[in-house]
Amino acid sequence: MCFRACIALLLFVSACATSLPSPREPAGRDPRLANLQRAATLPWTDWGRCAVQEASEPWPVLADRCFHALDHDRIEFHDTTGRCAVASAGAAAVGVGLCVLAAPEIVVGTVIIAGVVVVGFAIKEALDAYALDMGRPEVRPVPETAPAPQKPSPKKRPKPEPKGPDFPPVGPTDTSERDRHRCEPVPEKYHLGGNKLHNKCADRIPNNSFPGGDVFVNGKNFDALQLATRTLWEVKTDNFDTYPPDLRIIVLDDQVPKLQHERALALACGFDFKVGVRSAAHKAALLKRDPTLKVVIMGWC
Repeated sequence: MCFRACIALLLFVSACATSLPSPREPAGRDPRLANLQRAATLPWTDWGRCAVQEASEPWPVLADRCFHALDHDRIEFHDTTGRCAVASAGAAAVGVGLCVLAAPEIVVGTVIIAGVVVVGFAIKEALDAYALDMGRPEVRPVPETAPAPQKPSPKKRPKPEPKGPDFPPVGPTDTSERDRHRCEPVPEKYHLGGNKLHNKCADRIPNNSFPGGDVFVNGKNFDALQLATRTLWEVKTDNFDTYPPDLRIIVLDDQVPKLQHERALALACGFDFKVGVRSAAHKAALLKRDPTLKVVIMGWC
């Protein structure tokens, strides 16, 4: 109990330290980008997926949640500053390593890595998305044009204007009132995940009825909805054609069962389902696994 309390105290102190901008670092620097850049210097066994998932958290939190995903056979931690001495006294090596990793800065000699670090594909894609966003600024929608206000009034609730047959009304955005298995589409105020490239591709789907956020249907957040054709979309922005064969297998093993499940949820509510990808190689690989999927190459992405 004492050891865990010490680790928690050290992580708290580190978190407080990282919340203040360094004199050498601009105050406006995106903390998520900083975390991704720091994570890119470390070897991961999960291609960096955990680091990308937790990148929006303070670095000490990311370090704590993703410590298990590090390639511990290639990395050593040394408490050269004495900061983790309280944790090292009679503690397991994992406690010292976590304490060193969670420090607000990387001190020379504290983290020693064997061999060359190859940036995990998940981290690389997230960093590429940031580079694309900085290189191609887009005009973002004005918040007042969002399809559903924060506190909708029954008398003033905006209604979608379908261009085809009648559609079910858009329900309230209050999750406390939401039936998880309802088929009425509920527009969200944002996209889950925080991947800017992914969000751009979803928002630019032709005739997307609710750009700027996901759409909740039958217990699932879908990336986009075309009300006119009653089509739900799931977007995949992998640089699939650049992956080695073993990584392609891993990606397909993960994506295909999820896409099949999402399609079943959509069809159960009377919606069509399409998958958007960025390359012909990705489309061909998905269709080879399941020829019944409807896969579209996103030329707008």
